[in-house]
Amino acid sequence: MADSPVRPSMSHSYHCRIYVTLRPSVLDPAGTAVQSGLQQLGYDSVAQVRIGKYIELTLEAPDEATASQQLDTMCDQLLANTVIENYCFEITALEGAVTP
Repeated sequence: MADSPVRPSMSHSYHCRIYVTLRPSVLDPAGTAVQSGLQQLGYDSVAQVRIGKYIELTLEAPDEATASQQLDTMCDQLLANTVIENYCFEITALEGAVTP
């Protein structure tokens, strides 16, 4: 049985912002449609549109390094399709959010 993430006994809360985008080599029909729509509305200065996903979550971990490692695993396993998408994330510690 694989180890599952366990809630640590003393942890901090982190606010995580995850950005998932298509790899540059992957065609983006939704982005092309939005670009076309913007140009039809008169926004001719829009040269390119790429559509992605933005995810926010709150994570509890003993430290920021552990939070980063868990988030990286979550992105690899579920939040991003790493065959066609790239991801990056930001982690911000929530002030005074220590849980026993």
